[in-house]
Amino acid sequence: MNPDLDVLKPYPFEKLAALKAHVTPPAALSHIPLTIGEPQHPPFAAALDTLSAHRDEMARYPATAGTAELRQAIADWATRRFGLTALGGLDPERQVLPVNGTREAIFAFVQAALDRSRPAKVAVPNPFYQIYEGATLLAGGTPLYLDGRAEHGFRPDVEAVPAETWRDVQLVFLCSPGNPTGAVTPIEDFTRLIELADKHDFIIASDECYSELYLDEATPPPGLLEACARLGRHDYRRCLVFHSLSKRSNLPGLRSGFVAGDADLIAPFKRYRTYHGCAMSLPLQHASITAWRDEAHVRANRDAYREKFAAVTEILAPVMDFPTPEASFYLWPAVPGGDDEAFTRALFAEEHVSVLPGSYMGRATRGDGDDGLNPGAGRIRLALVADVEATVEAAWRLRRFTERWRAATPTADHQGSPA
Repeated sequence: MNPDLDVLKPYPFEKLAALKAHVTPPAALSHIPLTIGEPQHPPFAAALDTLSAHRDEMARYPATAGTAELRQAIADWATRRFGLTALGGLDPERQVLPVNGTREAIFAFVQAALDRSRPAKVAVPNPFYQIYEGATLLAGGTPLYLDGRAEHGFRPDVEAVPAETWRDVQLVFLCSPGNPTGAVTPIEDFTRLIELADKHDFIIASDECYSELYLDEATPPPGLLEACARLGRHDYRRCLVFHSLSKRSNLPGLRSGFVAGDADLIAPFKRYRTYHGCAMSLPLQHASITAWRDEAHVRANRDAYREKFAAVTEILAPVMDFPTPEASFYLWPAVPGGDDEAFTRALFAEEHVSVLPGSYMGRATRGDGDDGLNPGAGRIRLALVADVEATVEAAWRLRRFTERWRAATPTADHQGSPA
């Protein structure tokens, strides 16, 4: 077997299961999981109807590039969403590639992109979605962790990277809106990274799968292609974005998304995928077209998340410190006392609520070995994906538990206390 498999780190949910093992929560309380970012809102019904209407097309092999109609629907959506119309738009033939969800595409792109004949560092936000790291390790690369700390708005600090380090970087991942922090990358940060990419010759891969879940309807998060177009960079040189219907349309099981950007990157990636054998089935492509062409259900989805964010923020703000939510469906609070594992385990034991320790999504980067500082430590990730009633109930349980935890934790008044 590939020896690089042995360097993969345990997945966060494996570690969480081990943490909760042998803990017996109160049977009188129903379990409320706030762990996995799996949307629980109803899937877009029209897309499912389309899927059913085209089920007979399961008898046909699909093409790796997808149908021209799907690529056009994607190009039209991205052009509208990111204001690309007067700025160059997207060529559906050369700059768009449908994929089976962003997770699969991100992993595959790293395998296709890295040049193993020279140093291959891949910069990833820290904390992060673990596929970035796993894909890098299995492609023979080395992760370079860019800490996203409170003093930098929970966004990766690219200015902290020395020039000599950039020389070995082949690929930089962004995640905006961020998982787990919910932080949004401003246009200025995209622009600065594009400048660095031109100077040091690396690719920028922007994971924007949460881009349609934002709290201010008047201020949608910007994207990497938008930043390119504002610079007059209509070929989107060195830049790719990854988008998905999983969160936007509550269709995680459809496994439908796309990659768009630099045609000189899309072409070899499509060739790789031809051998990879991961073309999207035709019924799924038809369903995807229906979803990309409709915005009403997406606005309704945002309204539902706003209701939950408003309720949970009101409940938790008096006892927990967290960044003001901007986008995604996560909350990123600090825990009183700073021990996210102990807090998570005790919360499950006492209130039957599951959350994810923030340290499970980050890596220690300051200091040596186990003495390094993990930027996810001392926080928990709350995925507000359940219905309003369950989410509010979980928030009240979390508040009651936090009040007890603060009273019993001597350092709680100084670590993780409300700002």
